[in-house]
Amino acid sequence: MLSQAISSLTDKLKQFNFQSPSDPIIQLSVNIKALPVIAWLSAQPIYPRIYWKGRDTEEEVSAIGSCKDFFYDEAVDDNQLAMAYQKQRALTNNQDIRYYGGVAFDRTTEPWPEFGRARFVLPRIELRRSGTEYKLLVNLNCENQDLESERQQAIESLASLAAPKPLPPPNKVSLLSRSDRPDHYHWTELVNRVTHPKFIKETPKVVLSRLTQLEVNEEINPWMLLACWQGRNPNSFQFGFQFSPDRTFISCTPERLFRRRQRELFTEALAGTTTRGLNQEEDALLAKQLMEDSKNSHENQLVKQHIVDVLTPLSNYVGAEETPKVFKLSHIQHLHRSIRAELKPGVDDFQLLLALHPTPAVGGLPKEPAMNFIRQREGYNRGWYAGACGYFNKYESEFAVAIRSALIEPGRINLFAGAGIVSGSEADAEWVELENKLATILSILTEI
Repeated sequence: MLSQAISSLTDKLKQFNFQSPSDPIIQLSVNIKALPVIAWLSAQPIYPRIYWKGRDTEEEVSAIGSCKDFFYDEAVDDNQLAMAYQKQRALTNNQDIRYYGGVAFDRTTEPWPEFGRARFVLPRIELRRSGTEYKLLVNLNCENQDLESERQQAIESLASLAAPKPLPPPNKVSLLSRSDRPDHYHWTELVNRVTHPKFIKETPKVVLSRLTQLEVNEEINPWMLLACWQGRNPNSFQFGFQFSPDRTFISCTPERLFRRRQRELFTEALAGTTTRGLNQEEDALLAKQLMEDSKNSHENQLVKQHIVDVLTPLSNYVGAEETPKVFKLSHIQHLHRSIRAELKPGVDDFQLLLALHPTPAVGGLPKEPAMNFIRQREGYNRGWYAGACGYFNKYESEFAVAIRSALIEPGRINLFAGAGIVSGSEADAEWVELENKLATILSILTEI
């Protein structure tokens, strides 16, 4: 029972002796009976609320509150971020301590309110499921804190925990209006610019994206929306960040940026897209056409080669699948290649984030001219869309690329979709691809 776990953890806190030598970051935990993790999170009165579920791990986490919050709202240079990261990583050897957060797509542009250019949180309380095992954890930050006040705050946070309530049933929203930025006319203009022979010779790929804003006059429970999305695409990463009641960023993304265990690194090239078929035969035919399509194969090859190139100086070994496989989601299928590396000693997550993010699957190639074009021409601020979200600690980390995502605000749902523009791309076909990428979330929200 939740109440038993809370009282057991509270007793542990009261008895904990801060005087004994230990790390500045302390974590206490108790086992707990099974709880619906996402419904438990939705019921809590404390912010931030963070949810994380890996794509191919039997793990799910809900985290609330904060005992340490790294929030970078203003321009911040990479050295400052690297120093903060290294300092934090050195504070504990406990491999269960985790910092959850994200980095914006483009840290040079104006950030979303509350999300910043980068933000990472050491939560106060976590509910973690690993397979069929559940744990309730409490974190204490004793680095520069008054230890008794830290103990007291942790006890108060535990006392405020609420039992899970059922999520509201999915309901279709009434749309007041929909707007797209860029609109169809400007989209066509942008695609024609990028595919112009003179431009594409210097910049062979730019990933253009679109913000679709749905105006509604009812409250949307972001956790119900994420739970429904999860049901449609279980083989994706699912995560959500809610720093205040006003804004929640959720994502159900197929794309891994990287997973690191000690010096072993796993990443992937995910680029090239088609729809799913209405039956098995049609689905197999579409997958075969995707594999044989020169435009999509070229796009995937560009992404793979770039990842191998940026990882090579950081690694003793980098290996990538020679030919792509097809990765299937509910409404679309992608070309996918796995990439594995053995990192050189001392290479850390921050160096990996700098090297790999943003990938050519969300930015373009070469990185700088593609990013400049997006910055100047796309016409809206991506914020954490196409950014890197996940967690890190000393031993392991995992980051996903925040595509297939939504920002929920009062009276508005912001949806995002992108398409890789390379030689041979056609504006109308790419616009249809954007619609296909929004099909799953739109089918949950509206009668389409």
